Amino acid sequence: MKILYPAKITNEETGGYSIQFVDLPEAFTEGDTEEETLFNAAEVLNLTLRGRVEDGLPLPPPSQGLKDAHYIAPDAKTQAALLLRQARGERSYAEVARALETSWDVARRLENPNHWPSLKSVERAAAALGKKLVLSLT
Repeated sequence: MKILYPAKITNEETGGYSIQFVDLPEAFTEGDTEEETLFNAAEVLNLTLRGRVEDGLPLPPPSQGLKDAHYIAPDAKTQAALLLRQARGERSYAEVARALETSWDVARRLENPNHWPSLKSVERAAAALGKKLVLSLT
């Protein structure tokens, strides 16, 4: 599964561009060019998602099929944390830790977007959750 959040870009009358994430009202930015605006949007997306995780706020699922939207992916470590969080579902960290034969803290850290787990750790966690890690370059 890919995590891609839609954002709408606006050409500002005063020059430059602004961009707003549809599902994350606090996530918006601007830039002088469309390319710069999209780059800034990716950074804002990562910061917003990490902040929501740290603050214990809900993570809305990304809207799909919006016209005239740019779909932006979070960085790899944020995406890995979110995908593992989603795959865990209602399972407790203790259940995941037992399946991984590790500590509760190590299992919890896998869902921390500020932590950089190894691919081997993510692959093991995915398998413990009944999933398979698949990498993709786009």
